[in-house]
Amino acid sequence: MSDRSAAPGNLVLVESLVNSLDIESGRDLLDTEEGRAGLGIGPEDVADARTLRESLRAALLAHAGHRPHRAVTPLGELLARAPLRLDVDDTDGSARLAPADPAPLLSRVAAAVAEALVAGTWQRLKACEAPDCHWAYYDRSPAGRGRWCSMRVCGARAKMRRYRAKDTKITTVDTKDR
Repeated sequence: MSDRSAAPGNLVLVESLVNSLDIESGRDLLDTEEGRAGLGIGPEDVADARTLRESLRAALLAHAGHRPHRAVTPLGELLARAPLRLDVDDTDGSARLAPADPAPLLSRVAAAVAEALVAGTWQRLKACEAPDCHWAYYDRSPAGRGRWCSMRVCGARAKMRRYRAKDTKITTVDTKDR
């Protein structure tokens, strides 16, 4: 849904996982072989990927100042299960957290979140506030207060709903005055 550019670094993995479900249409890329392959998972991993996806969505909604969309397993609880290792570069001494086994999606997501925390980009990955969307997007606005994945779609719909609600109130008041 989003018309924004992809999240930086490995946050693109988190963004892709969250956006594997189109809430409005119900289309779930985890139901397709191609969608699973894009995330590096097999059919046996789908249930865990869905749990992780919805926990991530809840965290991204919190980044935007919104309540969770539903009850989910806390993200910290899930990520605590991810085996990570500390890699140190012999040439320059730089260090980073990396998946102990790059195959599991949970470990790759945990490493991406850790990288984003260090880079200061984790809080900028958000979920659209539109209840029929909740698409993940990276907020590049200067103040970091973006609300929608797309101003042209979700933002325009929200503003139109507010306008119509306001117009309805005015019409109702006008009618009562007569």
